[in-house]
Amino acid sequence: MNIVTIAGSPSDNSRSSRVLAEAARWLNEEGISHQAISVRDLPAEDLLHANFNSPELQAATKVLEEASGIIIATPVYKAAYSGVLKAFLDILPQNGFAGKVVLPIVTGGSPAHMLAMDYALKPVLSALGARFVLNGVFAADSQIRIREDGSIELDNDIALRLEDGLQRFSDSLAWSAHLAAGITAPPASQASASLRC
Repeated sequence: MNIVTIAGSPSDNSRSSRVLAEAARWLNEEGISHQAISVRDLPAEDLLHANFNSPELQAATKVLEEASGIIIATPVYKAAYSGVLKAFLDILPQNGFAGKVVLPIVTGGSPAHMLAMDYALKPVLSALGARFVLNGVFAADSQIRIREDGSIELDNDIALRLEDGLQRFSDSLAWSAHLAAGITAPPASQASASLRC
């Protein structure tokens, strides 16, 4: 599996970035390697002016081209995903997520912000050609507590939903690989479970 995580927050210490770090830890524990893109670390001027010749943006695009799965995390601002993430998604090729499995992770001030995932983010991911856009994981800020050492503590409900989402992500990658290989029978890990997208 070739997995890429995308941190879409303008702040490196945001709750969405911290939840994404928890997802990356789960991947590591499962022996799944991944590459990370932090949109805030890309050249702001190149993003703002959609400089397609930027070496940094071209490198990030190449990483995504080679990915089979993407986990993308963003906070919600004013009922939409972050502006810096939008700038990044806007510079990707029209089919930049073609054939990929995508798991969105969204954080927001209240449960009302959950709608931004379904009505703002998911349509863009689908428009970029993603094979499967899975049901995402939403966490309200109050469900994510930051400890003094900088680590986070998730409410039990969120921790379980995150683990479930990541397991579905892993299972969906296996199913997607089978489809790409022209195999219509589900992989062994999916034999008794249906794919939930």
